[in-house]
Amino acid sequence: MTPARIAILVVALVASVGLALLVHGMFARPKPAPAPPVVVAAGPVMTRVLVAKSDLGVGDRLSAENMNWQPWPAATLNAAYITDGQTMQAPKPGAESAVAQAKSTVTDIATGGGPKLQAMVGSVVREPIYAGEPITTGKIIRSGDSSYMAVRLPAGMRAISLPLSLESGAGGFIQPGDHVDILSTHADPSKSSGGGGMVTETILSNALVLAIDQHTDAPKTGATLAGVTITIEVPNVDADAVARARTQGGLTLALRSYADIAGHAQGGGNDAVGVKIFRGGSTAETVSAQ
Repeated sequence: MTPARIAILVVALVASVGLALLVHGMFARPKPAPAPPVVVAAGPVMTRVLVAKSDLGVGDRLSAENMNWQPWPAATLNAAYITDGQTMQAPKPGAESAVAQAKSTVTDIATGGGPKLQAMVGSVVREPIYAGEPITTGKIIRSGDSSYMAVRLPAGMRAISLPLSLESGAGGFIQPGDHVDILSTHADPSKSSGGGGMVTETILSNALVLAIDQHTDAPKTGATLAGVTITIEVPNVDADAVARARTQGGLTLALRSYADIAGHAQGGGNDAVGVKIFRGGSTAETVSAQ
């Protein structure tokens, strides 16, 4: 084969290869451009807001069981909300978020919700608070506030204060939250002025003790709470009878057993049964019992 023919064959081969590459490039699918790296933006700064676990009505008491902490964006925080005082960057979704939530739950269980939540326990709801709604200072009344007792009282009940001493108050063992009977000892009106007869009657039974002086809760240490004034919850229909008995003096408070406090307070009324006590051969006192 002559050199000329060899050159022609080489040129033809090169041309065919180039044509094949050109045709392949025209019909081959283009490769997709590489995806840009995913950048996860930092979450918003968060805090925790105290919210109601369930619907709370007027007069309900806040407890560790009906409150909890809810994550809340710090940028939308209302000044009236109650927070735990801490701020944090919102964790990235996924395992990191689950770990952070688990740590927070364990801490709340160990501390009873923390000091901020515990400080609200015992407060009384002044306006309805719905489940998941932030608890605001304007919707609750804390113990010691001027309106606390008015909100604490159920409908149809009144708060009346009576003098208290160790002798008249079961030796100082009566505490807020206990139930008592109110007894009045006074001159027997059925006796003549010179008879000297005395009668004791039950003015009110099963009355709830609201406060001793300004203390509305019993001491947590178990110690007795001595005071000079006791405030009791009285049905409005019996408030006048208790007020009259207070002016007569001789009031005694009988502490009731916790096994005997079911139901509401009841007035003595006219259903009392008189029991005569004889001393030295003569009637010295008549005790009225329910």
